[in-house]
Amino acid sequence: MRSALSGFLFWLLMASVAAGQTAVFSVTHGGVGETPLPGSVSFDAAAGEYRVTGGGANIWAASDAFHFAYTRLSGDFTLTAEVRFLGEGGNAHRKAVLMVRQNLAAGSAYADVALHGDGLASLQYRLSEGGQTAEQRSAVNGPARVRLQRRGSQITALVAAAGGDWTAAGPVAVTLNDPVYAGLGVSSHDPARLETAVFSNVRLEQPPRYRSKVAIHDLRSRTSRTLYETEGVVEAPNWSRDGRWLLINTGGNLYRLPLDDPKPRAITLGGGEYRCNNDHDLSRDGRWLAFSASSPSSRQSQVYVAAADGSGVTLLTPLAPSYFHGWSPDGKWLAFVGQRNGKFELFRVARTGGEEQRLTSAGAYDDGPDYSPDGKWIYFNSNRKDGWNLWRMPAGGAGAGDRNAQQITGDAWEDWFPHPSPDGKRLVFLSFPPGTEGHGGRMPGVALRMMDPPGRRAAARPRIETLATFYGGQGSINVNSWAPDSQRFAYVVYELMP
Repeated sequence: MRSALSGFLFWLLMASVAAGQTAVFSVTHGGVGETPLPGSVSFDAAAGEYRVTGGGANIWAASDAFHFAYTRLSGDFTLTAEVRFLGEGGNAHRKAVLMVRQNLAAGSAYADVALHGDGLASLQYRLSEGGQTAEQRSAVNGPARVRLQRRGSQITALVAAAGGDWTAAGPVAVTLNDPVYAGLGVSSHDPARLETAVFSNVRLEQPPRYRSKVAIHDLRSRTSRTLYETEGVVEAPNWSRDGRWLLINTGGNLYRLPLDDPKPRAITLGGGEYRCNNDHDLSRDGRWLAFSASSPSSRQSQVYVAAADGSGVTLLTPLAPSYFHGWSPDGKWLAFVGQRNGKFELFRVARTGGEEQRLTSAGAYDDGPDYSPDGKWIYFNSNRKDGWNLWRMPAGGAGAGDRNAQQITGDAWEDWFPHPSPDGKRLVFLSFPPGTEGHGGRMPGVALRMMDPPGRRAAARPRIETLATFYGGQGSINVNSWAPDSQRFAYVVYELMP
């Protein structure tokens, strides 16, 4: 019979060696499914080790039986541990797992990274209550470290040999409604036997929680209004070419957000296996959708093109990582950022496919390429001189040694993601406080700024207007978000939640 879940409260201590700090959260434990022999959990503070003892027939098929030390949580997380079994001679299929599951019923939907007694490591998952378990096996046998990562509905298992790099299985799409149960488990694969696994250097890491507000700024009134807000991270609004909706991403998926009824409508890309990031946009004629995403075949971002409805997905950049940023006005080219030979540089690729073409070569880190409406220039940001500034180059590339690249901003702000308006009269961009090294985080004091695009030559001291200062950053305005009328643009404001 199913054993009762213990109400005893354990403190799961996670030592963060790099930070030199210890985080503490509480966790309960108990048997899941048919576990005739009671399991246990203990913590050795001196060694920083958790010993989980469990019985049960298996974690597999349509029903599970194991001992589980868990906590309830919501949102994305990464759970990491070093794992080993105690004792020899147990069943080769005994399992020690890092797991996330919907509930504590034996047939719950779940995903885990499982280390077997014979050294096999795999990503196991059950997509629905009472469904059959599936798995993806890792090529690494007997890993010393295992990791389970949740990003929205995407679950990835990573394993590493001692001193080795992480190797991934997945991601797979497993829909679990928050809050979920996450923790450490052991199944003996023998109801008449108990097995013990030691979990050391356990870390549970969650990114900060945000509330997102999709805002529209109107240049005529110089005011912003909130169109849509929700808990979680929403990113990178694009305006549809008919002016009726925005394209946004959240949780690895793309959505349409109608202006007259701002409720997200999902866009299905291919078979739903793509995890989109915040680099996407429609072609100027509205026929094509470009986006960057990871997939089961590549954990790193690649650039894809599809029909505007998400059908007919085609990979354009086999090399990774690659991040889309802008369409040429005629829809023939996509400009993107690619990390090649240790540097982030700019490239273009034809919408119909083919070899990528290098556009810059002299910068240490170039990003954010976007075409001018007349197709003559590509604007971008770079840290090649005196911090992060805006630059431009001819659409065909910066030339040998980037001699044709022109710097267009140069004050103390750190400038990113320049986007020209459809009429070509304005350039809006994101600016971080002086000294900010990158754009990966979110922070207060981020500014939306605007200037007139330069003429034949860039002005030495361009006139720049600050439109708004807010809590923003990665995802606020990565890609072009101008309305077709050139009088409005969209961006995202974040609020840090407790």
